[in-house]
Amino acid sequence: LAGVFIPNYTQHSSVMMAAPISCAVDAERMRENFDALSAIGATEDGRGLNRVSFSKADMEGRQWFLGKLQELGLTARMDAVGNVIGRWDVNDNPDEPCVALGSHIDSVPQGGRFDGALGAIAAMECVAAMKAAGLTPQKPIEVIATSEEEGRFGGMLGSQAITGNVDAEWFHSTTDGTGLLLVDAMRQAGLDPEKYKTAQRAPGAFAGFLELHVEQGPVLETKGLKVGVVTGIAGTVNWDITLLGEANHSGTTPMELRKDAFLGLAEFGSKISQIIQQDGRPSSRITVGHVTMKPNFEHSVPGQVDFSLNVRDVDDTVMQQLANRCKEEILAASAKHGLKAKINERSALVGAKLDATMVKVIHAAALEIGVTDAITMPSGAGHDSQFMATVAPTAMVFVPSYKGISHAPEEWTEWEDAVLGTNVLLRSVIKLTGAH
Repeated sequence: LAGVFIPNYTQHSSVMMAAPISCAVDAERMRENFDALSAIGATEDGRGLNRVSFSKADMEGRQWFLGKLQELGLTARMDAVGNVIGRWDVNDNPDEPCVALGSHIDSVPQGGRFDGALGAIAAMECVAAMKAAGLTPQKPIEVIATSEEEGRFGGMLGSQAITGNVDAEWFHSTTDGTGLLLVDAMRQAGLDPEKYKTAQRAPGAFAGFLELHVEQGPVLETKGLKVGVVTGIAGTVNWDITLLGEANHSGTTPMELRKDAFLGLAEFGSKISQIIQQDGRPSSRITVGHVTMKPNFEHSVPGQVDFSLNVRDVDDTVMQQLANRCKEEILAASAKHGLKAKINERSALVGAKLDATMVKVIHAAALEIGVTDAITMPSGAGHDSQFMATVAPTAMVFVPSYKGISHAPEEWTEWEDAVLGTNVLLRSVIKLTGAH
């Protein structure tokens, strides 16, 4: 792993391990910070979160996070797209490649408290624990709370900007669900969108990137495991499809003479499992997530159906094969039922394979604190790490999600699991920076 210092390795169970260092997370301090951030944008009952990107609550949370980084003695700033960054320098060279860690702190509407925010708080706690233990890293460390990860405007703006993956045309034209332009939302939040390119970091700025995140799925809890080490992040294809038929009377129109738009959707929906079996893998996902019908009346044959399609896989080639099969089946179902199909290929994000050496570092860190059953696993959800992986060796730590629930107020991770995962993150950072 170029540019990263990993000291005192010995071979053990085919995983490289470092000499033990006495340093651990302060669970109470971490919980206090987590609860303080959770209170910003909390729903009325305190269970959920409304901290959507560039909202008043989101910017308040960013200012709070900035202040906490400053309290830790880090050189802290907010960049042009709202990323909050705190740097722990180890010498007089401000351009020395750093080991970065963090996650996002924005939420979906009516979301949960753990998604993203736990990873950002965990990153902050790692620095706090190292400083409390009197450790000195041999590489600079940065804590990053990224912005607009949840895709209110259709991307992951914070990590895209850092890594130089922002398309200018998209940036100036993309809107949220209400039609508000991203650039206008940024202005309302006090940011200057025309400076977004200044958020891009120089080539070689990062020696590595680590992100702790709740799994947002049921695998760890179902298996009774506490730590997952992510090896890849699924890409995603998002389409909007319209099937146009002919609205008519449900009683007087014979079945064989109908152009029923719903039957076209039903025909396609019945093929999804077959598509996965023939062209997919265990990590493949196809979802029809949103459906509307017109006239949407019990005595009318549906003349129009609009639906969304989401296709995911860690392997981009497989993902594209699945998308192509979906298109074939949509067109075939439309022809069978006398419909016209309009397919808007709205957006796509490529997946990412995470760094194998970084994965080994996390496994070794887990073993050091007694976690002998950490598993490698893919992530079906998108994360900032998939963009950070384009510029630096990157890996992720997953902690369990209660019943796999996420993006909802019921989202939950047991605090002891959060602390354990953060201790794995902490040990990983110590290894990667050669702290002593």
